[in-house]
Amino acid sequence: MHVLKNLINDWFLRSMVLALLIASFFPDIGRSGGLLHLEAFIDVGIALVFFLHGIGIPTEQLRAGLANWRLHVVVQAFTFAVFPLLFLALRPALATWLPPMLVLGFFYLCALPSTITSSVALTSAARGNVPAAIFNATASSLIGIVLTPFLVSLMASTSGAQLSYRDAVVDIASLLLLPFVIGQLLHPWLGPRLAPWKRYTSLFDRGVVVLLVFASFSDSVAAGLWSQHGPSLLLLTLGGVALLVAVVLALTTATARLLGFSREDEIVAVFCGSKKTLAAGVPMAKVLFGAHPGLGLIVLPIMFYHQLQLVVCAALAQRYARQASPPDAN
Repeated sequence: MHVLKNLINDWFLRSMVLALLIASFFPDIGRSGGLLHLEAFIDVGIALVFFLHGIGIPTEQLRAGLANWRLHVVVQAFTFAVFPLLFLALRPALATWLPPMLVLGFFYLCALPSTITSSVALTSAARGNVPAAIFNATASSLIGIVLTPFLVSLMASTSGAQLSYRDAVVDIASLLLLPFVIGQLLHPWLGPRLAPWKRYTSLFDRGVVVLLVFASFSDSVAAGLWSQHGPSLLLLTLGGVALLVAVVLALTTATARLLGFSREDEIVAVFCGSKKTLAAGVPMAKVLFGAHPGLGLIVLPIMFYHQLQLVVCAALAQRYARQASPPDAN
């Protein structure tokens, strides 16, 4: 109940709901070429977000987590192999109930890298292996710059969305990877200076995501999203996402225990191997699909997945933390 209350009080969740409502009723405000002309600011915002990510990640902690190769293989295999395979198993059911762009959205969710901030924060709260979490979450984000567009390009043609893999990688590398690398290079000098301002850089990060969600849904609503599909679409999406979260958490936990991981490494496998990034997922979708009228549907599963994974994983983190704190001998 405490986790659910915190989620309800989360300004980020409330802002995304508000963005969806405004986009649904007033799409001309945020759509491409609309009143606000958000497309003129979004690319700059995305680049700044990843520049700040690069500055904020401690390079020394990345090196500290490098040696645990078995754990890294498990996390990256779940992120980029098991998730897509789960989609293929669920695809017949999804295609029966959902429109093609939303089916593509579920695959896009499965092809995304892990998230950095919440994976590390939850691993720390659960008293897991934090250096390994930092390494895996960051490595996943970098690998995703190449693998995510590759995986999506395999699916896009069957869903009516054409995608050039080479162009996608070049665009993502220039907009996401280059700012991140520059930020990492500047970390020794700017990292300590920006640390006291982390709250404000996080606000900026999430603010850009909210703007992207608003712009994406404005384009989709203007193209007939709600006139063609009813609110039941949201319930079907939530159901599919909930099933995916449950299956992946069960598989990551079982795999970590089967391989004999320590409790600290199991936590990393569960949290990093099951998470998907909204912060990078929405900007990457904007780069991959541009102003495609189905973009709102494509990003809908990751929006739902992000919130649900926070609720479930926060509860798991509390349970892991209690297990790490034995009762007093008294």
